[in-house]
Amino acid sequence: MAGQAEKVFVPTDDELLQAQSDLWRHSLCYLTPMSLRCAVDLGVPTAIHRLGGAASPSELVAALSLPASKLPFLARLLRQLATAGVFSSTDAGTYRLNPLSYLLVDGVRIDGDASQTALVRAVASRYYMEAAMGLADWFRKDFDGAVPSPFEDVHGAALFEESMALLDPEMDQLIHDALAAHDHLGIGPVLRQCRELFDGLESLTDCGGGDGTTARSIVEAYPHITCTVLDLPKVMDKVLPAQEGAVKYVSGDLFHVVPPAQAVLLKVYMNVAHSINFPSEILRVWLGLSRFRLKVSVK
Repeated sequence: MAGQAEKVFVPTDDELLQAQSDLWRHSLCYLTPMSLRCAVDLGVPTAIHRLGGAASPSELVAALSLPASKLPFLARLLRQLATAGVFSSTDAGTYRLNPLSYLLVDGVRIDGDASQTALVRAVASRYYMEAAMGLADWFRKDFDGAVPSPFEDVHGAALFEESMALLDPEMDQLIHDALAAHDHLGIGPVLRQCRELFDGLESLTDCGGGDGTTARSIVEAYPHITCTVLDLPKVMDKVLPAQEGAVKYVSGDLFHVVPPAQAVLLKVYMNVAHSINFPSEILRVWLGLSRFRLKVSVK
């Protein structure tokens, strides 16, 4: 009956016990990225690699020059990360690198420098944590005009903007290093596993292509493709002369002009695209092109 009040939901005992367990899991899940950041800062993956790919907590305490009193705590850290899938553990009490932790070894090379330590340090930094902790206040605020991202509201600076460089130059560089590390690692598998994307393609513009690593990899794999890299002037000013030649570099704003090409490569970083209008704003620029194919990599 439409007018009849719905029965009040009352969980069963089994559901209550499961709910309590889930609540603990969700409330404490922040410990995983914090533990991962700790392991990266200590150099645990690199130490395991140098010890032959497997090490015990006591061996790591010695290799990392940690106080002996921290041995039981390091053992807990390693167990937590092994449970999270960062390391592989053995019955003998040793920890091994797996594909995930292999990417956190300093200097590891897969199609170039593949270390992702900058990514871990960036997203597990206090800037991201403080922005997340301010979400409730952000929702309560009634902003005049454009709504800033939670990050910008808390810190008064926007990621990838000059304001971030002024706020903390080291953090700004770390963020860019993290994005570069992501691109350096990701393009190789894409070129090998998604060859159909490049069939029949003669020209491509990489929007926000940075130093051109992705574009140069594409040209190396498919020499017949003419690649253009578009990025902001502050990025183009850092391009070394030795990097030019294989691709064309264009300084500009992708919200205003996109060099014409058959295809456009766009890496949509979700921290930038906090506005739902972000993709449509760029598409409005691209629709001025006579012919193009859109290839999107969401990060």
